[in-house]
Amino acid sequence: MGVRTAEELKIKLASAWSTEEVFAEVRGRDLITGLPKTIVTSTSEIREAIAEPLSAILDAVKMTLDVTPPELAADIMEKGIMLAGGGALLTGMPECIAHETGMPVCVSPNPLHAVALGSGKSLEAFDSLKGVLFTSTQI
Repeated sequence: MGVRTAEELKIKLASAWSTEEVFAEVRGRDLITGLPKTIVTSTSEIREAIAEPLSAILDAVKMTLDVTPPELAADIMEKGIMLAGGGALLTGMPECIAHETGMPVCVSPNPLHAVALGSGKSLEAFDSLKGVLFTSTQI
């Protein structure tokens, strides 16, 4: 299966949180015979395929919360976790993270561009942010 087909399947069937079982036909070229082939796959098969990277994301969220200063953790408990980036668009991702953390979770209004826009704003305000920035070796 090609990258484009895999991306289409992910968008159509992938879910971080159990949803109803959905099936989809996938057309492609059989890598052994070289001939066109159609197979049927399901949300549960795709969920199994993304389980490891999803687990890594959840572990990173929990690890980040573990090292979060208490005053910031209180704000997060009240206001919630804001998801940004392409992973935020994965069906069920907010529910999955909320279940794992016990905190409210919402998705940025513009998740695909939020990281780049926020990084740009951080660079513009770099001098005033120096006191709160740290490197990964400081974690």
